[in-house]
Amino acid sequence: MKKIFFAIFIIGFIVIYAQQKPKLVVGIVVDQMRYDYIARFYADFEADGFKRLVDKGFLYRNAHYDFMPTKTGPGHASIYTGCPPARHGIIGNDWYNPLLGKTVNCVFDSTVFAVGGTSKKQVSPQKLQSTTITDELRLFYNFESKVVGISLKDRGAVLPAGHNPSGAYWYDSQSGKISTSTYYMKKLPKWVVDYNKQKRPSTFLSGKWNLLKDISIYNESIADENSYEKEFKKGLGVSFPYRLSAFKNDLSLLAYTPFTNTMIKEVSMKAVIAEKMGMDDIPDFLTISFSATDAVGHLFGPRSIEVQDTYLRLDQEISELLSFLDNTIGENEYMVFLTADHGVSDIPSYMHKNKMIGGYHNNSYIKSHLNSELSAVFGEGTWINSIIK
Repeated sequence: MKKIFFAIFIIGFIVIYAQQKPKLVVGIVVDQMRYDYIARFYADFEADGFKRLVDKGFLYRNAHYDFMPTKTGPGHASIYTGCPPARHGIIGNDWYNPLLGKTVNCVFDSTVFAVGGTSKKQVSPQKLQSTTITDELRLFYNFESKVVGISLKDRGAVLPAGHNPSGAYWYDSQSGKISTSTYYMKKLPKWVVDYNKQKRPSTFLSGKWNLLKDISIYNESIADENSYEKEFKKGLGVSFPYRLSAFKNDLSLLAYTPFTNTMIKEVSMKAVIAEKMGMDDIPDFLTISFSATDAVGHLFGPRSIEVQDTYLRLDQEISELLSFLDNTIGENEYMVFLTADHGVSDIPSYMHKNKMIGGYHNNSYIKSHLNSELSAVFGEGTWINSIIK
């Protein structure tokens, strides 16, 4: 009998052997997801999202990244290569290149150009120095396996998809379109063009961000309006409801709402159909990175109602995605794993108020102190040129 294998592995990479090869592997990364969110919000999740993964899969409770910094770029690269930044080369989202005398982005490539949007971002996986599991799948099946990477962020799509995927797509916040680069193709496929014509970002921004459930449900979070939150748009405030329609022409605003997860889910399902993924006996691989959790988490903090609401909504997106895969690929024909590229610490001022330990990182002080100490040993000079946050 064939079996479907679900896996949740938090902050780590585990290989799971199925009795028979799946027709489709779906790798889901939830950006900035802390392990404790699964337990904290568990009672409020529905039956067929996170709970289905936990109940019918394997839950790894004590897996960790063994490097720092744990950020989006290094996390995604480590998940899909199975090795640390020292091996795969993605040592941060950005890093200082002393030969160029400037900071470089982990997926910047001056030899390619943007396709499909108005942004001039030049993006490819050329800095990734190790093959990915998606690369190895393509190599094993002589490039007949289809690999597609989809994310709000370019690096969340590019790094998991590897060096030679069927496609990698991300959100262009300037145009509100799903885009790619000339590294992959000269023009967008028809199914992406058709999706862009729907102008879904404008639809999402035409209304409000209301709480998904009654306010009484959010008792795992602190008060809606508190001193630890930041406005993601001046005039929107820091409490529900958020009247997005007042700024509906600012397509970059979408990244700070849970509706980007809806968009990424929709694009992922379109990709499965259009690329005929999982439709034959050669395994395919779909990589999905949900990034709204990261943007919302940075703005409002891990104890906020906004974060909890984003996860309750993501739970529904995952449920819908799994139902779609059941009906499209077949319940016993695909494998899913879900993990996080990094977590997040509690806000230090919140910790201090509650008599907990914690503090803020002062890059200017550290840079000054290191330069002073190094100058005492090696002579006067600017020994530390830059510290990347």
